[in-house]
Amino acid sequence: MKTDNIFSTPQARTDFVFDDKVASVFSDMINRSVPGYATILSMIGVLAARFCAPGTRIYDLGCSLGGASLAMAHQIAHKDYELLAIDNSPAMTSRLESLLAIPLSADLPITVSCADICDIEINNASVVVLNFTLQFIAPEKRDALVKKIADGLQPGGILILSEKIRFPAEPLNDLFIDLYHEFKQAQGYSALEVAQKRAALENVLIPETIDAHKQRLHNAGFSSCDVWFQCFNFCSMVAVR
Repeated sequence: MKTDNIFSTPQARTDFVFDDKVASVFSDMINRSVPGYATILSMIGVLAARFCAPGTRIYDLGCSLGGASLAMAHQIAHKDYELLAIDNSPAMTSRLESLLAIPLSADLPITVSCADICDIEINNASVVVLNFTLQFIAPEKRDALVKKIADGLQPGGILILSEKIRFPAEPLNDLFIDLYHEFKQAQGYSALEVAQKRAALENVLIPETIDAHKQRLHNAGFSSCDVWFQCFNFCSMVAVR
């Protein structure tokens, strides 16, 4: 696993993209940037093992290097399902395909596709995962995507939605941002790295409040939803169809 030092030297400000440079260090980047990321992946596997019905599909939308896909595939006891791992970054999907080609992973029922998740069809799903993905979708496209997911889920199926969030009260929002930046520096990132990455993400990652997510899930047709994990301004929710 290569160390993430992309923002360690001064550079011109550009928008963050999931290119080959990011993909090459992504495992280190995400684990050092999201509090509790390993726990989230592990529990996504536990939730999938409970809700993956035989003969159905699982969708990992915005799969990156397949962390959630692999967690689910290794936790689900039966093999009577298809797991579709989809991402619009060729750098990510090519690396995931290479990983799945090794003998240890070759028998996992995972199909990788490089595609825009807003354009794909979703059907016969028992589990759908948006693990820190929706925040990178244009806000005006989010309602339609979540509605499509709800419509493609079997009754009793689930959506696992992990997101960076903001808080409606500015003092609290500022507090959690400060604590998060302290967390990143404790993981070895410099103040320069934190500041430059934050600037690169400013126009790309658009966070919303938990209430906004819950309202969207309710409007899409989910019967219930709530937060199962939260640390600072990162959370993961589960919504039941």
